[in-house]
Amino acid sequence: MERIILHCDCNNFYASVECLLHPELRGKPLAVAGDPEQRHGIVLAKSYEAKKWGVQTGNPLWLAKQICPDIVFVQPHFDLYFHFSQLIRNIYSEYTERVEPYGMDECWLDVTGSASLFGDGKMIADTLRERIKKELGITISAGVSFNKVFAKLGSDYKKPDATTVIPLNRFRDIVWPIPVSDLLFVGRATAKVLERKGVRTIGDLANARRDAVKSWLGKCGEELWLCANGYDSSQVAPADWQPVIKSIGNSTTMPRDLSEYNEVKITLMVLSESVAARLRQHDLQCDTVQISIRGTDLSWMERQGKLEIPACDSTSIYRKALRLFADNSRPGNPVRSLGVRARNLMPRRYEQISILPSIQQAQRHEAIEEVLDGLRGRFGDKIIQRGIMLSDKTLSALDPQTNYPNLVLSSVHSQR
Repeated sequence: MERIILHCDCNNFYASVECLLHPELRGKPLAVAGDPEQRHGIVLAKSYEAKKWGVQTGNPLWLAKQICPDIVFVQPHFDLYFHFSQLIRNIYSEYTERVEPYGMDECWLDVTGSASLFGDGKMIADTLRERIKKELGITISAGVSFNKVFAKLGSDYKKPDATTVIPLNRFRDIVWPIPVSDLLFVGRATAKVLERKGVRTIGDLANARRDAVKSWLGKCGEELWLCANGYDSSQVAPADWQPVIKSIGNSTTMPRDLSEYNEVKITLMVLSESVAARLRQHDLQCDTVQISIRGTDLSWMERQGKLEIPACDSTSIYRKALRLFADNSRPGNPVRSLGVRARNLMPRRYEQISILPSIQQAQRHEAIEEVLDGLRGRFGDKIIQRGIMLSDKTLSALDPQTNYPNLVLSSVHSQR
């Protein structure tokens, strides 16, 4: 039986919520950002009006103002974004129990078993668009297809407030002309490799030899080849799924022994950012952080500690990792290897809105880092870096996912 998969993406989600708070801003170029008076923030999200001027997510505020002199900056309200995210998911859940979040503003839905009740995929997608627009004042774009990868391509195909259907019998006509960089999981580095091989469209990838693509990109390349040919069989996780995975970690042997505290801080930040990004990729959070330390004398130590609240942002993970290092490292013993691991994993929760400062702060960090995930996926990991990274280009250039192969990442399986 052919599956019916939807991918629903809220249009300009942050900016749309802000316009609900400030109706007078509708139709104006708007950017959600930090305090413009500080002059060193970046654009986290923008309205379509700002986009038409050329303002891009990640622009420094001064540049956004230069591009669009009439732009209006508003500070983010992450508690409300989480709240509206949950309201939208509640609507999705009325049509299927298989609702899988992909970040705060996107979801996959498997409505294969719902067609007899609510109509075909396009009818369900159109109903969801109209309900969310009428009940919440937010527009979404929806893709309808027979697998998750093509459904996501569909939601990106036409915006805003649109439904795009990519059926099995026509997917080659619709999907194959699209740039290969638009395919899910094709990041900037992968796109560059494919570009050098003459692969510019999804069709080019689909028509390349499977073994050749695997030789260029390893197993990941083979999976991309399967996706390009419509063979994605990944399931939409039910709303109550529980992770079997127990931990996600990165560890690396340094290009040089570390004797300065600042060098350790940079390395722990690089590792923490990688671990946090992978947690968000799998829609997980952790409540325990573990570090491993190997000295130049080959001594080995592991220590772990609980977070104040479960989190999936690099700031929370880094602060705990740094505290564990400071409390347990041996003075005068240079460090040869470091590792950071997230333990006691659980499904990420979006619905909680709290007056507790610690929870509000974690929510802000997570929301900002989701924006950075998108920017780094499009432009590379180094497009935006923390200030501490600038003090040591060698260590800040570490890429735990590619440069150093001793990545420790368990497989992820959902209980179905």
